[in-house]
Amino acid sequence: MNLPRTTLGISRKIILDTKHVPKHLPNTPESLKLIKNEGAAHVFSDESTMQKVSQEIIKNGTPLGKVRGFERFGLKFSEPIGYRISKDGSQIPLYYGEMKIKGDLYHVIPRTNPSR
Repeated sequence: MNLPRTTLGISRKIILDTKHVPKHLPNTPESLKLIKNEGAAHVFSDESTMQKVSQEIIKNGTPLGKVRGFERFGLKFSEPIGYRISKDGSQIPLYYGEMKIKGDLYHVIPRTNPSR
């Protein structure tokens, strides 16, 4: 039985939606607000890591389908790309990157696992 080959990566032109960047970087007013209001935030180690994760997902990301109105692609990394920081200051390392795309705009999020 021949199964269809899943194409990895993203072949069309997409543009970073910069309004989401600050909430996924450590110690920004936006990420601190998420921690205060929601109890935790998923942040990348730094902006350089965020950019590298974006590039890798564009090249090699696995299509996850549409979840909550966004087309999604994901990729598991061997090293932590960020962490989930809780209100109490505890941190959990994150190894999974997910790209959310709506139209031609995208942003990336460090996660524990793919969205469902």
